Parts: sequence; structure tokens; C-alpha cells
Amino acid sequence: MRNYDSTRREVLESSRWLAEHGYLGQLSSGGNISVRVPGEKIVVITPSGKSYFSLNADDICVIDLDLNSIEGSLSPSIEAAMHVGVYQNRSDVNAVIHTHQLFACTLSIINKPIPALFDEIVVEIGHEVDIIPYAFSGSPDLVANVIDKLGNLCHCYLIQNHGALCLGADMKRAMKNSELLENVAQIYYHTLATGEKVHKLQQSAIDYFADMRKLRFK
Repeated sequence: MRNYDSTRREVLESSRWLAEHGYLGQLSSGGNISVRVPGEKIVVITPSGKSYFSLNADDICVIDLDLNSIEGSLSPSIEAAMHVGVYQNRSDVNAVIHTHQLFACTLSIINKPIPALFDEIVVEIGHEVDIIPYAFSGSPDLVANVIDKLGNLCHCYLIQNHGALCLGADMKRAMKNSELLENVAQIYYHTLATGEKVHKLQQSAIDYFADMRKLRFK
């Protein structure tokens, strides 16, 4: 059997960094993160309902795509099926981060997708941060709602009345996308608060960066 210790440590260290910087809970879990193991139908994911600072690497769960436990004595995140659904429908994604970060959550409550506002955001995240319709946490309905939105090939989404979903080709890029999302969500929130017109990027720019993304993420 393959040794998954290094991947489990990566998931634990990444979750602690995200918790320390306000993307996940500190005393509670407040989200979940996972990595797909390259070349295998295996996912390494945080356990359910535990503070990341109370865990060690052995507590991080290893599951297959049917949600069967391979390693770890704790129960995997209640959102494990959502993570698996992403991996099964997006071959470009090898890391998934679900957070409860402040400004992204705020926009999820007012049901406001984030349009194309900055060059870097469009290149890294895509042409829009769309809204995934609400469903109970851990439910098949939420998994279906997530899968339904993945076809736009963007790397961030807002889950209505719930939080954010950030994807990446690896954990480093998924974490970067979480940070970029929170930055643009904060800017967009304050822009909306002014009551002034929001100026999106021109369609020609959006198309240009879409072509750039195809080359970058193919």
C-alpha cells in the first residue's frame, strides 16, 4: 500500500495556514480541504468537525472515490462527496478548498456573483465567480448543485448562504485562489456599497484572458 504521509501533512499544514489567516475556523473546523493523489483514485481530506490545531497528520483522512475509508480513524468531512464530485468532473483540479471566509460569505448571502473586474482575477479564477444554489451541507442536492456549475471551468464559486469553493491544479494554487477570491470579494463588496456603477472588464479583454487560461490550464 502506498504511503500517504506526505500528502496528509500537506493537507494539515495547509488547513492550519488557512485557519490562521481567517479562511477556516480556529476553534471549529469552519470548512474543509482535500487533495487528489496523482495517478490514483484516492482523496486525502480533513476530518469532520475538528479544530485543525487539535489534529496531527495521522488524523487526516484518506478515502477512495466511493467514500470508503483507507486510512484515518476519524470520519472524513461531511462534504467529502462534494470534493469527490469536483474531482470526478474536473480533470484539471487536484485540490479543493471549501471555506467560510468573510467577504465571500457576505456575497453568498446577498446572492451576488462576482463579475470580471481585474485582469489577474480573470486569468487565475475565470470570467465569473458564480453562485452555487443552496442545499443542506453534505447532501446529495448540494453535490448536484456544485457539479452543475463546474462546466464554466472557473476556479472559484460562492455557495449560497454557506461559503466559498476554491479549486486548483494543486494545493498551492487552490490556496492562492482562495486569497484572490477574498481580495476581489472585499473590493466588490465595498464597490457595491458606494452605490456607483460597477464597471466590468470589456468583453474583448475577457475573451483574451479566457484564451490565455485555455493555454495555461490545458
